[in-house]
Amino acid sequence: MIKMIATDIDGTILHWDFGGFTEGVKNCIKDLKNSGVKVVLVTGRMHCSASHLADELGLDTPIVSYQGGMIKDRQGNVLYRKDLEVKYAKEIIAWARKNNIHINLYMDDILYVEKDNEIIRNYTGARYISYKVRNFDELEIKNVNKILAIDYNDADKVTQWVNILEKRYPELYIVKSTPYFCEISNKDAKKSDAVKFLCDYWNIKQEEVLAIGDQNNDIELLKSGGIKVAMGNGTSELKECADFITDSVQNDGFVKAVDKYVKFCRER
Repeated sequence: MIKMIATDIDGTILHWDFGGFTEGVKNCIKDLKNSGVKVVLVTGRMHCSASHLADELGLDTPIVSYQGGMIKDRQGNVLYRKDLEVKYAKEIIAWARKNNIHINLYMDDILYVEKDNEIIRNYTGARYISYKVRNFDELEIKNVNKILAIDYNDADKVTQWVNILEKRYPELYIVKSTPYFCEISNKDAKKSDAVKFLCDYWNIKQEEVLAIGDQNNDIELLKSGGIKVAMGNGTSELKECADFITDSVQNDGFVKAVDKYVKFCRER
């Protein structure tokens, strides 16, 4: 029996081009909540960004943000937090500057950039978040949630960044979360770690969890589930880890996966 659904957001229940949730997804999550199944958003987004979406869906469960680096309940209490160590944050900043790479620096759920450019405006446009432009040398680097390196024009370059940084920093968690995003986090800031924490918190067994996502950063998410679902629009690497490949986000693949594996109290 499924007691928890741990779901990614972007590309899983929210389509980047749609700009909102479909009625099918909204109704499905409402039915899950009413039937007692815990729905947990597990995302690379900032907490402040994900909380807006949780509000829209009427969710009262804790939110997993920053790839698993933070869990907050709906009252804002921190249940789990794994920051990027200051030493590594400073080294990644220096690496990005040397290679002319745009990075987002997240500290205490505030987004900082050094340049106000098209990249950051594109990134923040649909995410319910603001940003501050600062010279990073003028900031006290501490409480770093994560660093995100972005190149919207060259996905292969982003893959190269991941490969380079993984070799240089095996003690960190480096992952490609979309074709254009390279995420740098604490080694324990994984979606799998965060879901395991919540399973222990609620006394839920792994086999009672359905985990669903679409990108390579969701490989860790799927590891946490007793039922592992990849979206039809997911990466080939993620699909290799899945028990079931559902339809695409455009066709409410999340809803179809829930219909397959979760028994509702009433027919939808």
